[in-house]
Amino acid sequence: MPNLNLTTRDAANLKVDALVVGSVSTDKGATLAAGHGLPAAAAKHLAAVLTDLEAKGKRGETVRVVAVPDVAATAVVVTGLGAAADITPDVLRSAAGCALRSVATKTSVAVALPATDEAALAAVADGAYAGCYTFDAASTKVSVGGQSKAKKAPAASGPKISVVSSLGQGKSVKSAVERAAIIGSARDLTRDLVNTPPNLLTPQTFVDRVKAVAAASSGKVTISVLDEKALAKGGFGGIVGVGQGSVNPPRIVTMTYSPTGGRAKSPSVALVGKGITFDSGGLCIKPAGSMLTMKSDMAGAAAVAATVIAAAELGGPVAVTGYLCLAENMPSGTAQRPGDVVTMRNGTTVEIIDTDAEGRMVLGDGLCLASEAKPDVIVDIATLTGAQMVALGARVAGVMGNDDAFRSKVVDAGGAEGEDSWAMPLPRELRSGLDSVVADLQHKADRWGGMLTAGLFLQEFVGEGIPWAHVDIAGPSFNEKGADGAIPKGGTGYGVATLVNLIENHTS
Repeated sequence: MPNLNLTTRDAANLKVDALVVGSVSTDKGATLAAGHGLPAAAAKHLAAVLTDLEAKGKRGETVRVVAVPDVAATAVVVTGLGAAADITPDVLRSAAGCALRSVATKTSVAVALPATDEAALAAVADGAYAGCYTFDAASTKVSVGGQSKAKKAPAASGPKISVVSSLGQGKSVKSAVERAAIIGSARDLTRDLVNTPPNLLTPQTFVDRVKAVAAASSGKVTISVLDEKALAKGGFGGIVGVGQGSVNPPRIVTMTYSPTGGRAKSPSVALVGKGITFDSGGLCIKPAGSMLTMKSDMAGAAAVAATVIAAAELGGPVAVTGYLCLAENMPSGTAQRPGDVVTMRNGTTVEIIDTDAEGRMVLGDGLCLASEAKPDVIVDIATLTGAQMVALGARVAGVMGNDDAFRSKVVDAGGAEGEDSWAMPLPRELRSGLDSVVADLQHKADRWGGMLTAGLFLQEFVGEGIPWAHVDIAGPSFNEKGADGAIPKGGTGYGVATLVNLIENHTS
């Protein structure tokens, strides 16, 4: 993994493989952005090269220049920031990610972008770390006999990244960069889990991976697991029903970080993540093309697991409990059928309408379990509905909830971290679409407002009086296109930074 550190040395004197500076767009093309700290000869040389290459300084543009005079770095990478007046922390995050992706194989990189406050500096550090991500395909291995097993991955390599600070090296500045490294590592864990082939990431191997990472981190996270027998005995009919068609049985994992050793003494946040390690649609099977990204249907659980580990490493005063609702949704002779009625953890009976709407069933049981502990607030995060993407596209999550103020806090937390989301309603008039004649409710309504009716269903399983928000990340959790800024192709790690920010700013 990358090694992130802070420096106040002159950027020109840093003996690194690559020095990253910014450019801005003007009517005459690209020009160096403020804050580069380069001597006049270097700035003049770079300006001439940018002009000769007809660089525009637009976002996503990178230009690499070698042998820059009076610069100790082997090469200078100039990354576009767009118009100078439009530079924000999000712009800096994206530009740093884009630049680092172009030099991620180098040993040492320094980043000198125009960060004039701690939020901007943190965004530069965050983007630089994120831009170094690669999924190690060699860490997976399938034997000749067809039995799959995970090969132990080598220690992840990455450059030593020095973030050049014009703000000094005070405690808060150092903390901002250290925080970026912790969130970056957690986000990369999420990405790795999402990108792992589904034959190698079953509910049980997911459990094994999380246990291993938690044990190797701060040591402050405790883990307990409910297997298929315990789930059946405990009345978790939703997740048992979803998983009953697979040879890989379901699990619910509880991950707990308790800063003071007792929840009663700390503010508390519960996180519930959807963890469908592969979603075939069950008996209501998906078209073949729609299954290609269904290894990512556990992105919510991955984000929750990584967030709990990050919260423990940051060591804040808020107790955090994560519930990973893990199952594989497969068709077989034992699979759940449309028309079946199951009993959820809280005793609610549910008529199954579409076995491809399985995520809300595992989340419903998880929300019941989380509610029993009576946390201050609950957030669930899930790749839940295609309707989310229809409404908001592939980059913006939908946030619903039973408390408008808390819902706004979740949206604001994401906005502060470069993870966009949009507040969505839970219209009461749509609730009747979940009425059933054979059960307390059916788990799916008609197609109109599908994201909202999914939220209305989940609301039924939240304990009375507990503020709750549901984050639908069907779009932003997985990037099917090429890398863009700090976002790689494949698993994005969306949600980790949002949840960490929310936890940090939570008070009971």
